[in-house]
Amino acid sequence: MTTRTDFGQHYLVDFLRCDPETLRFVGPTREIFLRAARESKATVVGEDFYQFEPEGVSGVLLIAESHFSVHTWPEDAFAAVDIFTCGEEMDADVAIAVLTAAFRAEETVVRVHTRGRLYETESGEADVG
Repeated sequence: MTTRTDFGQHYLVDFLRCDPETLRFVGPTREIFLRAARESKATVVGEDFYQFEPEGVSGVLLIAESHFSVHTWPEDAFAAVDIFTCGEEMDADVAIAVLTAAFRAEETVVRVHTRGRLYETESGEADVG
C-alpha cells in the first residue's frame, strides 16, 4: 500500500495594518486576489465575493489546486486569508507577497499547516495521523 505523507499545505495568513482602502469594497479586493492567483500560477475555476455594509469583504477563489479565501476588516486595517494548495505548480509564497504589497500590509504573519498526513499502521491499514 502506498502511504501519502500529506495532502497539501494550508496557509493561514494575517495581514496587519493594511491600507483600509484596499479592503473596503469587493472590486479592489477581488482584483488583488485574482492577480495573486494569476502570479502564483493557480488555476482559477470559480469565484464568489460578498460586500458587507457599510464596508468589508468576504470572498473565495476556487482553484484547481484548492482555494483562496479572504475576510476583511477595513475599520481595523486587517485581512485574514487562507490559501490551501495541493498542487505542485502553484507557489503560495508568491501569492502572499502579491497580497502583502497590494494590501500595503505593514506586517504579514504566515502559519502553514500540512493537511492529512496519512500513515500506514502496522496492520497495513491507513490511518490519519
